[in-house]
Amino acid sequence: MLLILRVFLVIIYSILVCVFGCIWCLFSPRNPRHVATFGHLFGSLAPLFGVKVEMRKPEGAENYGNAIYIANHQNNYDMITASNIVQPSTVTVGKKSLLWVPFFGLLYWLTGNLLIDRDNRSKAHTTIGKVVDEFKRKRISFWMFPEGTRSRGRGLLPFKTGAFHAAVAAGVPIIPIVVSTTHNKIKLNRWKNGLVIIEMLPPVDVAAFEKESVRKLATHCRELMQAKLNELDAEVAEREANGKV
Repeated sequence: MLLILRVFLVIIYSILVCVFGCIWCLFSPRNPRHVATFGHLFGSLAPLFGVKVEMRKPEGAENYGNAIYIANHQNNYDMITASNIVQPSTVTVGKKSLLWVPFFGLLYWLTGNLLIDRDNRSKAHTTIGKVVDEFKRKRISFWMFPEGTRSRGRGLLPFKTGAFHAAVAAGVPIIPIVVSTTHNKIKLNRWKNGLVIIEMLPPVDVAAFEKESVRKLATHCRELMQAKLNELDAEVAEREANGKV
């Protein structure tokens, strides 16, 4: 019964957000500030799923300039966890097929997110160029999932280098974001589903890797994120075991 109620409420809420969001965005279509606004609205669904989301950001994070945010990509629940920490004027880079998701696809495009054709390598390279051009033209940041796909319980997958090529070409920092493990954590028929911690790490200066390869930059960022993921998972396990959620 709880599962049915949750699914019903999520569907109704999501449709309402998407419909009214599309109407709202028509007054200033593809304004990058919309992404954080509607991302946080979807993030507000976390309590409905019985999840407590705790966010941690470095001091002064609200004043960061242009950057590329990278995050671990676990499953569809990223929409109610990671979306909470999206910074203003940050847009995501998603696959082109998202445009065809009923209601959500149109909102995703109208809010200013960038759609790419992952099956076409030449178009993917063109997208990196678009990212760099956007950095030069306006105050904007990009959110990317360097794993390229949902991990679905397989741990932190190997990183693709697109986000790192773009950061080096544009001369902007990489800002890692780590979400504690949610695989098999959220059960729709269970009232309480515990704690999820999202932590934004300090910016990684890509200039320090000018004499290194982009792959080494990607490896460095992955090592930082893996260490933090291990740390957060251990903290979540301890706090849940002690009832300190």
